Amino acid sequence: MTNLVIFYYLKKYFFIFINFAPQFKIMNEKRTEVASLGEFGLIRQLTNQIELRQPSTIKGIGDDAAIISLADNKCMVVSTDMLTEGIHFDLMYVPLKHLGYKSVVVNVSDIYAMNAIPTQITVSIAISNRFSVEALEELYAGINAACKEYNVDLVGGDTTSSLKGLVISITAIGEVQKEKITYRNTAKIGDLICCTGDLGAAYLGLQILEREKQLYLSDPNTKPDLENQQYLIGRQLKPEARKDFIEMFEKNKLIPTSMIDISDGLASELHHICSQSGVGAIVEESGVPIHPDAELMAIKFNLDPITCALNGGEDYELLFTIDPSDTEKIKYLPDVYIMGEIVAASEGIQLHTKGGNIHKILAQGWVHF
Repeated sequence: MTNLVIFYYLKKYFFIFINFAPQFKIMNEKRTEVASLGEFGLIRQLTNQIELRQPSTIKGIGDDAAIISLADNKCMVVSTDMLTEGIHFDLMYVPLKHLGYKSVVVNVSDIYAMNAIPTQITVSIAISNRFSVEALEELYAGINAACKEYNVDLVGGDTTSSLKGLVISITAIGEVQKEKITYRNTAKIGDLICCTGDLGAAYLGLQILEREKQLYLSDPNTKPDLENQQYLIGRQLKPEARKDFIEMFEKNKLIPTSMIDISDGLASELHHICSQSGVGAIVEESGVPIHPDAELMAIKFNLDPITCALNGGEDYELLFTIDPSDTEKIKYLPDVYIMGEIVAASEGIQLHTKGGNIHKILAQGWVHF
């Protein structure tokens, strides 16, 4: 076929395509920036026409994980997270082994947030030619260490090339009895708001790492000074998911009325629970747990400690609500804090400060777009 004939047919079929593919014409008529919607607005926009067709699908998009019905009153819990170099991690200060470990933690944390136990994961990676076999072995050493810690099996995945950088996508699978599933949208007025662990430390660990990165870039002879902040740095580079609390809930016969893991910041996660449950919340500043090291480092960075706790993110603690009648069941549990109460939606989402002031809590945590 001559070039002239090829050009003729290309023109012909391009004309047909343009005139008989209205869906593409519509896309060209209007352009909406993704950033104007944000992560959850984009998800709603893309999935508002999605219908669940399988009777085994109990819960689809909209929670920490999807729920699929199994036999014997059991359910499968499935969640996927993607980590992208330059967006979610910086290899200038994140060791590959730590990255592998953390990539598993952020996924099993979503399973725990459904009051379920993770059992398997799949791992898919896209790599550029920057990465050697030895580098990837380091990454997988961290993945394997996390699998051992959380008793999950690595059962599959995919590997492909990337034009630039590293992308890690992990799908976590878990199991739970149907009656023990905990959603985001089931908080009730009068419920107590609880949190595990402490908040803001991971964010402040990141500030230290970023500060030292900038100092190094301006002067490569500068030696990093992490100020002996092992706790803060550890919370950023090697967080842990709260499997211990799922075990304690089981032991104490407690099922939270709602739950979510804190990945994008306490304020954002509280907004998710409240918006999906149709309620409001009052949080007492004195009830928000902040580690002493985090408080001191926040002040050093001229930051408000409570702001770091509300908006920092990457804590991977559990935010949950309980019926007041269950107070005795958590009263003596270690590392859990009652920080507030669920109220009517008309009261909004508020912070009561130690000084007696009331502030509206805005979702100012991690912005995905």
